[in-house]
Amino acid sequence: MASLAEIRARLQAQETRQSGSNTGGDNAIFPHWNIQENESTTLRFLPDGDSSNTFFWAERQMIRLPFQGIKGQVDSKPTTVQVPCMEMWEPAGSCPILAEVRPWFKDSSLEDMGRKYWKKRSYIFQGFVRENPLTEDSTPENPIRRFIMGPQLFNIIKASLMDPEMEELPTDSTAGLDFRVTKTTKGGYADYSTSKWARKESALSEEEQSAINTHGLFNLKDFLPKKPSEAELNIIKQMFEESVDGKPYDTEKYGAYYRPAGVSAPQGTTSSTKTATSSPAPAVTQPVAETTTETVAPAQQPVSEPVQTEPAPAKPVESTSAKRADDILAMIRDRQQK
Repeated sequence: MASLAEIRARLQAQETRQSGSNTGGDNAIFPHWNIQENESTTLRFLPDGDSSNTFFWAERQMIRLPFQGIKGQVDSKPTTVQVPCMEMWEPAGSCPILAEVRPWFKDSSLEDMGRKYWKKRSYIFQGFVRENPLTEDSTPENPIRRFIMGPQLFNIIKASLMDPEMEELPTDSTAGLDFRVTKTTKGGYADYSTSKWARKESALSEEEQSAINTHGLFNLKDFLPKKPSEAELNIIKQMFEESVDGKPYDTEKYGAYYRPAGVSAPQGTTSSTKTATSSPAPAVTQPVAETTTETVAPAQQPVSEPVQTEPAPAKPVESTSAKRADDILAMIRDRQQK
């Protein structure tokens, strides 16, 4: 498990790079966006089950393709298909949509269209729900839940991690911190700017540690879309072109690859692609604010997941690593020189 110093070093490296450059199977996702105005829910984040991940989250980058309807359906309503952006993976690949869209921002008449097709970011975490104001129809046997955070909440988490007054990782089993998500409204939209970390540290309870030992931690990368092959990138490009041209979604052509929520693949077709579907937005969403350098998605829109995979048992949460930030920075500089 990465130390707080490692996380800070990696975040700082990402910040430097950015500033220098222009539906799932279960109910493990906790829908914190459904809490009422002025309500709060308390979460305790856990590390990624994949020890190679420096962070305790996984970043997801998706592009929404709007279509006028579905081909062949009478009175079909507008629909949206989500497709993965190649810049989600390291090293970042070339995204055929962004390659087309980036020049649009140089033309004021195309800026709005460019924002429509720009990538949207969301972040996958996992942990325990320690205070739940929601009345859920059912809760999973495994109390380790997944959380889909939009950029507003993520930026609060990120800023706190960079604060030198935070001395331990918030995911530490004995000296970690709870995160309190508070929902208010601003301008008619959901606002989470008053969310914050608890002031006092707390240890995982015996029940929580037992749940980790029993169920293991999720490997967060398992809930990212499958990386498209060259053939699938060609499909994504064709879908993008037809979306821009105002054509309806063609199930026969694209249904075996990517399709809207509620639409089945054509009979007799098979595909290894994990279908990226569009999820219904919550009742109140955050306004979209996108630029060519940093984009945000509707703040708490639930993001559809790839097919659920059974998490492998993981070791109990351990204390922070002894590696120093200088070592990580040296490693990053070494990679940049190669």
